[in-house]
Amino acid sequence: MKQLGGVLKYVRGYWNYALLNITFNIVSIVFSMFSIAMLFPFLQVLFSENTAKLNEIIIKGRPALHFSTSSAIDYINFKLAYGVAIHGQMYVLMGICIFIIVTIFFKNLSRYLAMFFLAPIRNGVVRDIRNQIFSKTLELPLSYYSDERKGDIISRMSIDVQEIEWSIMQSLEMIFREPLNIILFLILMLAIAPLLTLVALLLLPLTAILIARIGKSLNRSSARVKEKMGVLISILEETLGGLRIIKGFNAESSVRNKFKDENQQYTGIMTKLYRKVDLASPLSEFLGISVFVVILYLGGKMVLNDKTMDGAIFITYLAIFSQLIAPAKAFTTAYYSVQKGLASAERVDKILSAEVLIKDVTLPQPIQDFEKEIEFKNVSFAYIRGDNGWALRNIDLKIQKGRSIALVGQSGSGKTTLADMLPRFYDADEGIIYIDGKPIKELKIADLRKLMGIVTQDSVLFNDTVFNNIAFGIVHPKEEDVIAAAKVANAHDFIMQMPEGYQTNIGDRGSKMSGGQRQRLNIARAVLKNPPILILDEATSALDTESERLVQDALGKLMQNRTSLVIAHRLSTIQHADEIIVLQKGEITERGTHNQLILQNGAYKRLYDLQSFV
Repeated sequence: MKQLGGVLKYVRGYWNYALLNITFNIVSIVFSMFSIAMLFPFLQVLFSENTAKLNEIIIKGRPALHFSTSSAIDYINFKLAYGVAIHGQMYVLMGICIFIIVTIFFKNLSRYLAMFFLAPIRNGVVRDIRNQIFSKTLELPLSYYSDERKGDIISRMSIDVQEIEWSIMQSLEMIFREPLNIILFLILMLAIAPLLTLVALLLLPLTAILIARIGKSLNRSSARVKEKMGVLISILEETLGGLRIIKGFNAESSVRNKFKDENQQYTGIMTKLYRKVDLASPLSEFLGISVFVVILYLGGKMVLNDKTMDGAIFITYLAIFSQLIAPAKAFTTAYYSVQKGLASAERVDKILSAEVLIKDVTLPQPIQDFEKEIEFKNVSFAYIRGDNGWALRNIDLKIQKGRSIALVGQSGSGKTTLADMLPRFYDADEGIIYIDGKPIKELKIADLRKLMGIVTQDSVLFNDTVFNNIAFGIVHPKEEDVIAAAKVANAHDFIMQMPEGYQTNIGDRGSKMSGGQRQRLNIARAVLKNPPILILDEATSALDTESERLVQDALGKLMQNRTSLVIAHRLSTIQHADEIIVLQKGEITERGTHNQLILQNGAYKRLYDLQSFV
């Protein structure tokens, strides 16, 4: 139940509602006990034909009340005898019926109020879990997502959180109310017939052990179901993202068969899971009735043979015991449901408990502007800790303010990794990166990233308006500033041709625009941010010649008076860079201007000749 404790910790902010829920549950149970306990005087009145016995009770006078079952029974007998003697049996019977109706009304009113105050807890806790898991996904480093299936993460954030709401939070009151219900009724039973209650207490734990064993099995099956659902969502997400390739390679049948196989496995596991869940109610009812029959036999023997128990008391006792079956059954069902939901809680907790490796130090230094230089000093990095295949190795590089530095090399040489180190998407395993002489690990991350604008090869846009995509991350943007940024990025003209101009929705990832248009919106976003440091990661590599010319012109305007780190496969786009860094297998092998590197007749010259030939 460790995971249940992890979920219930969110209830701490709702103690006022929790206390009200508990209070009204107790009140409801007390009224329920009173209504059942009135069965005894009802039977006494119904079968009180012995007038002499009634007179004898009246003559003895009102008994003193003590905290004991016999005292309570004597007092009730006196009140009944007195009432029958003065007003008659029908009058007393009517009074008992009215009393039962009143107690049942207040029992159900209290029950409703308990549920009324539980609703804010259930919904509030699930809301808090959703908020926390979404915040955690924003905090986790990029390296975390490279090791996880995107579909599985989506499954945890949506389906597993929903499962917590339905399986755990829906059963929360049953988990706490029904045991309280059972305990209070057991106390009442113990007061009425101690011997019979002790027998029940000996038998009930045996049923609980059997139910618990099945519950553990249910938890394991539920965990497998969640994993399979994550796989299914991953396949669906990959399929939607790669439909063009799937259709182009006539791979529909293989993708369809892969999904069918996984779906069939999921269906098989779900069938077993439902069978275990459906076992909860009939099993608990059968075990409860079995214990009830044992009590019925023993109690009947005490009434008929031993004459040690009054018949009316025994019938009342059986009525009270029968009230245990419903809460025990409900508790068993809730327990099974919680076991099913705990598998989801475990999967959610894997995200919530994941270590955030890239975070601010205890007392981070603020930084407001970039003034002098960036320095990579003997920097090394591997994506997997302890891996001998370094992505970067012994990088020494200085970038003066206002200079344009180009990174070139074969795919996998470490260009993007080196650029990603600067905004701390990854932290160096060895060495230090400085900005204006300050280690970036000691700077406030938000301040550090505020200094940088990033334009990547993949145009990252959101299903929102043109205006909001350009102004992304800007608090209270001004319309004139957004338009000015779009003009610098050569985007204003095509934006104005859209149906609603800057308020046009661009679709999922900008699907309503061409590649060149999407990239110019990315550039406009960087222009509006107006950062002193610019990172361009192959910003024109996926464009046609005309779009590349427009985007390259926009980039030229963007790079003016800024420090730029440019990653490029097309060497023609970086010939005028102040310095070109050639990377091979994570190490710097050549550096210099375009002309200097051509004269060296090394790796850069070979790459240049290949592209010139093409």
